[in-house]
Amino acid sequence: MELGFDINKVKTPYYIVDEKLLIKNLELLQRVEKEAGCHILLAQKAFSMFSLYPLMGRYISGTAGSGLYEAKLGHEEMGKENHVFSPAYHEEEFDEILQVCDHIIFNSFSQWERFKDKALKSNKKFGLRINPEHSTQDHAIYDPCSPGSRLGITLANFRPELLEGISGFHFHTLCEQNADALIETLAAFEEKFGQYLYQMEWINFGGGHHITREDYDVEALIGAIKSFKEKYGVKVYLEPGEAVALNTGFLISTVMDIVDNGIKIAILDASAACHMPDVMEMPYRPRIIGSGLAEEKPCTYRLGSATCLAGDVIGDYSFDRPLNVGDKLVFCDMAIYSMVKNNTFNGMKLPSIAIAKSNGEVEVVKTFGYEDFKNRLS
Repeated sequence: MELGFDINKVKTPYYIVDEKLLIKNLELLQRVEKEAGCHILLAQKAFSMFSLYPLMGRYISGTAGSGLYEAKLGHEEMGKENHVFSPAYHEEEFDEILQVCDHIIFNSFSQWERFKDKALKSNKKFGLRINPEHSTQDHAIYDPCSPGSRLGITLANFRPELLEGISGFHFHTLCEQNADALIETLAAFEEKFGQYLYQMEWINFGGGHHITREDYDVEALIGAIKSFKEKYGVKVYLEPGEAVALNTGFLISTVMDIVDNGIKIAILDASAACHMPDVMEMPYRPRIIGSGLAEEKPCTYRLGSATCLAGDVIGDYSFDRPLNVGDKLVFCDMAIYSMVKNNTFNGMKLPSIAIAKSNGEVEVVKTFGYEDFKNRLS
């Protein structure tokens, strides 16, 4: 893979998002919006790089938040449609949520009853999250339909007598999946809740749609949305997070030392635990430009961090030539679930944030230092 920017422009570690790659994703999402007649929202839980919100706002309909802070960020930085869902709302935050959001989604009828009187005095839209209890994925930690899930109202708990004031339903069941999983979920959703859909104005299909992945069946998605809209006469929303910034960002790291404890180990200034937590939580093995699997290429190394956590290991990788102190490694697909989840454990410095502009220039958006570590503590 050939990068369109100079990796030596910024001191490592740093995240960098390639504007051209982001626009390519946004153009596809915009096409889905236009051809399907739907509304696509950025799920900020995956990607909250708000310096790029004005750019994203030129292509998609708005933002979706998981609570007050994300809702405020979307309102302030993109300023378009702004939806929020939370498993439970704080009483002292709800007035502000009403101010910054146009769609507020509740996780239970008890939450709806608690806030209903205040909600109905506003000129906003209110919805309920539905749990169709139909799993299409294997990642239990990310499966809202797993047994005992706290997310969404099941059919057994559904109370149609309390629907007054509710204008939409929301479901979110997918994780990095194709259109076939959505179509399967829609069938389960309709089977259990179809009789109530004719009363609704809008339905939110949630996130997890990997629309910008190379093998994603975009035409099937467009067809499913159009068919659903025609059948029920509703607006359709999707709130992908990963698909917006999928494969647009990189984490650049420097080799700080090489040790040999029965296997060659490269110590990096980037950390799995601190800078790309999903490597340990998901878990998964990020791709590094120019690398291969262990033993696939002549020189194999275990890549670890400069933290004191023994398990802070990114994985075993092979390279065409020996690594040296000072070499830079480029981790791929690091825009999503990286900046939003990183931390300063062990006093690790947060990576800087940069943009590779369409003209080839590199713009450093933000750098971090000791005060960012200290100010999180007391």
